[in-house]
Amino acid sequence: MISQKQLGPNERVVLALRQHIKAMFVPILIFVVVCAAVGFATQPIPDGGAQLWIRLAIVVVGLVIVARWSVWPFLNWLTSRYVVTNERILTNHGVIRRYGRTMPLSRVNDVSFDHGLVDRMLGCGTLVVSSAGEQGQLLLYDVPKVETVQREIYGLVEAELDRARSTVVRPLDTDDGTGYGPER
Repeated sequence: MISQKQLGPNERVVLALRQHIKAMFVPILIFVVVCAAVGFATQPIPDGGAQLWIRLAIVVVGLVIVARWSVWPFLNWLTSRYVVTNERILTNHGVIRRYGRTMPLSRVNDVSFDHGLVDRMLGCGTLVVSSAGEQGQLLLYDVPKVETVQREIYGLVEAELDRARSTVVRPLDTDDGTGYGPER
């Protein structure tokens, strides 16, 4: 979730999302395969003085592989967030060093999604948010229920545009030169 001190005075969280569990498929597969491989690799080592050291070396190599390609992606997945408020879209990710990006809804030009067959079966996809600014696009990968999120963001963008239109100050029509304009 996002801290209340990161929000503006009238800002409220509409959606707080984490990447779909699909993002963890490969790290989980690596964990299972490496654990099985370490278990099988340590068994046929013949008895002798080096048996303990060889088994220990195999286990250490397995732990390094699991730490790098399973635990680290899991920690990244666990600490990554997509947050949509009534004013902006925020992304935060990173374990030790945090990275984030913010896109005001007032600058959003287009909200679209992309999901292939597997994504459709799993109920996720990539959300593409285009802005008028220099940054261009904001890509949110493996968003759960991507079509629903896309509609929600589109509705928030429309509400933001309506709010902006209603606060525009229009000049008065002055026919008599008083500056008050005709009564309507």
